[in-house]
Amino acid sequence: MLRSTAFRLIGIMLSLLLFTGCAGAVEEPDEPGLLLGFSQIGSESAWRIGNTRDIENSAEEYGISLMLENANQNQENQIDAIRRFIAYKVDVIAFSPIVEDGWDNVLMEAKEAGIPVVLVDRDIRTEKEGLTTCLIGADFYNEGVMAGQYLIRKADELGLEEVNIVEITGTQNSTPMEQRQAGFADTISSDPRMHILESIDGDFIKSRGAECMRYLLETYGEEIDVVYSHNDEMTLGALPEIEKTSMIPGKDIIIISIDAGQEAIDVLKDGRINCVVECTPNLGDELMEIVFKLKNGEEVEAVIHPTEQVFSDEMDVNSIAPRGY
Repeated sequence: MLRSTAFRLIGIMLSLLLFTGCAGAVEEPDEPGLLLGFSQIGSESAWRIGNTRDIENSAEEYGISLMLENANQNQENQIDAIRRFIAYKVDVIAFSPIVEDGWDNVLMEAKEAGIPVVLVDRDIRTEKEGLTTCLIGADFYNEGVMAGQYLIRKADELGLEEVNIVEITGTQNSTPMEQRQAGFADTISSDPRMHILESIDGDFIKSRGAECMRYLLETYGEEIDVVYSHNDEMTLGALPEIEKTSMIPGKDIIIISIDAGQEAIDVLKDGRINCVVECTPNLGDELMEIVFKLKNGEEVEAVIHPTEQVFSDEMDVNSIAPRGY
């Protein structure tokens, strides 16, 4: 009887110890962190890769969970990604739109789900107001203005009386293409020396830049005084095509590019191009700060532009610091 009672007491004590141990191990779940869904256009350039890397690094630094999808240059892929973000109930959706039109339906779905949407790098056109909360990205129009201002200064320096320009544009119907073209055209329009022979779509891709330059050289040859290219990748594709001719890029032809990635800066230092307008891909910090503000119900600025500059043969190019992209 005593032995039975002792075993029973021991059993009770063990049960209490086990229960207490398990209870001590149970913790209330942590407050769920912020979740950002981001749809990137693709990985077509050093700029785009740098932009993705900066957003990933910033999200980690700010403690924000990131759902990242690469659209591989396809708008339908981006629309599908945004719908997945909505279904997953992310806190904020951000995306870099490949083109300006065609977003109303999916953005209305995000609005009805109560999820704010931030545009990164590029703008869109919508029929309804209030579908997005903020645009974080470069002032593309001003980039075109800076490119045009440089060309006028260069033409003055060289004493040129006629300036024939070919323009390799970015993707048709994209914000940077339209605004870089408009800013440049508006700036040179008051200078009677300036003539745009042709504008051709290079789609922001290196191989297309090469194709466009071959066509332009076959069509206009030595009539070309200036190549204005909407991004570094197309510029870097165009350079070898020029070098196959008797003309020397940077001397016989003035080369103006936009982005200011490391490879383009290296080529600028070599004297093979004349001017690179900066378009920074480092937009991650601004995006994460906006995500926090939106989650807290705070008002945010409608447009946020980073400060950008011009690198050209007018300066000591060897003083340009490493670009990081």
